[in-house]
Amino acid sequence: MFDFFLSFNPLTQAIIGTLFTWGMTALGAALVFTTRGVNQKLMDSLLGFAGGVMIAASFWSLLSPALDMAEDNGTTAWVPAAIGFMLGGIFLWGIDKILPHLHPNSPIEHAEGIQPKKKKRSTLLVFAITLHNIPEGLAIGVAFGAVAAGFPSASLTGAIALAIGIGIQNFPEGVAVSLPLRREGMSRRKSFVYGQFSGMVEPIAAIVGVLAVTFIQPLLSYALSFAAGAMIFVVAEEVIPGSQEEGNKDLASMSLMIGFTIMMILDVALG
Repeated sequence: MFDFFLSFNPLTQAIIGTLFTWGMTALGAALVFTTRGVNQKLMDSLLGFAGGVMIAASFWSLLSPALDMAEDNGTTAWVPAAIGFMLGGIFLWGIDKILPHLHPNSPIEHAEGIQPKKKKRSTLLVFAITLHNIPEGLAIGVAFGAVAAGFPSASLTGAIALAIGIGIQNFPEGVAVSLPLRREGMSRRKSFVYGQFSGMVEPIAAIVGVLAVTFIQPLLSYALSFAAGAMIFVVAEEVIPGSQEEGNKDLASMSLMIGFTIMMILDVALG
């Protein structure tokens, strides 16, 4: 199966990877057909686990290769890594400030000073998760693009593990959209459609990431660091707070540690 995946070109691999992450979003959203609620401890542990995977992937699959690439190009290693990393976080922070949206875990009545009607809130909720799925798709595309560019510090195993980690994180995201919409009176079918819609942008973002690093190789270390910064911003702003807001802090924290450890082992041992 792995050899079959290797037979594809990196663009196709990135698309397959993000189709998996989109599918995990849809799988989470599909719970709206089978249940009225979910086990909160399970969801919080999944979010915590995914946060750990994403933090580890941000370093071993994105930042570490960026540092090695900068050194290979004769550049001071920390310069593109620091600049790209900060730009990734600042970019998402700026998007958050400029574009109106709700965070997935925000209260219905008051979120960032907005008091939308139910229909408007549904749109903003979907938009919030869609917005934060863009850098995740970009990160997967950049990771596969780095492999395509032939840099020895970039590994296919790391890119695959990154896609798996993001896919795990997308499952509770799909749940976090579809079930609240159902509780607000939307039909199960529409709740599912809106819930899985947020993952649709990831294959598009992945294509952009692969093409960008393939054709603009001198900027690859910046692109990898940018994706890492955007990922860490998402984890710090959404994933970790979301995993702990129901009071399951110890469970979420230990799940994060486990996720980080597993991702580290995958990248170091198999990368």
